[in-house]
Amino acid sequence: MNKHQRQGFLGPNSEEILQKLRVAIAGLGGGGSHISQQLAHIGIGNLFLFDFDCVDSEGTNLNRLVGATEADVENETLKVEVAKRLISGIDSKINVFTFNSPWQENHEVLRRCDVIIGCVDSLLQRRDLEAAARRFLIPYIDIGMDVNEMQGGFMISGQVVLSMLGQPCMMCLGILPEVLLAAEAAAYGAAGSRPQVIWSNGVLASAAVGVLIQLVTPWGNEHYKTILLEYNGNSQTVKPSTKLLYLNELVCQHYSDNLDLGDPFLE
Repeated sequence: MNKHQRQGFLGPNSEEILQKLRVAIAGLGGGGSHISQQLAHIGIGNLFLFDFDCVDSEGTNLNRLVGATEADVENETLKVEVAKRLISGIDSKINVFTFNSPWQENHEVLRRCDVIIGCVDSLLQRRDLEAAARRFLIPYIDIGMDVNEMQGGFMISGQVVLSMLGQPCMMCLGILPEVLLAAEAAAYGAAGSRPQVIWSNGVLASAAVGVLIQLVTPWGNEHYKTILLEYNGNSQTVKPSTKLLYLNELVCQHYSDNLDLGDPFLE
């Protein structure tokens, strides 16, 4: 029995496509752990996991880290090992490669992936991941969320971005404004403590996985070059951003020089 037979609507040879796919996930926290679990269920054949962090010894990760247990808190298990254990329990045939070091130290691995998914907190990390993806001519999917205090309560918001070569980047889309990048750099890259809850991470992760599947399989009639989905956690809605209406004809000025794009050592 083929356990992926109910995914047949994804199109001809979709199972083979997914089995051969090489996907990198940078950051295996709240969002990345959701994504790794879903990609295992879907049948992605090769997963490359990057995160040097451990499960928090105080147990604060357990409110959002999929697959983590109280024993992992006690043992301070690496997040990539938690994800690998979860993935292998779902499908032992998946090739899982873990890197408990910054992704920048493994760029030779990253540049041989077909898609990069960024699930990091730091704005600078997100900027650098997108830059690396553009350098290596690789589609980049980014997820991010935040909780902000407002009059009468709190606002949960987030977004999912598909960043493609030759299309508007996250700086063009206003997600990585220069003023905030500079402020974060002045604080030596400290992202600070940001509120996180499992359901909002799950919504964004699921949307990102949907973007990935639409990107690599024959499923659906439309394949978008740029995607910006905005999440309102208070109304529980995910909608395409109206920004794209105004950026339709925009030529990205941040990655516009062809001499700066492409990996000269790409096989």
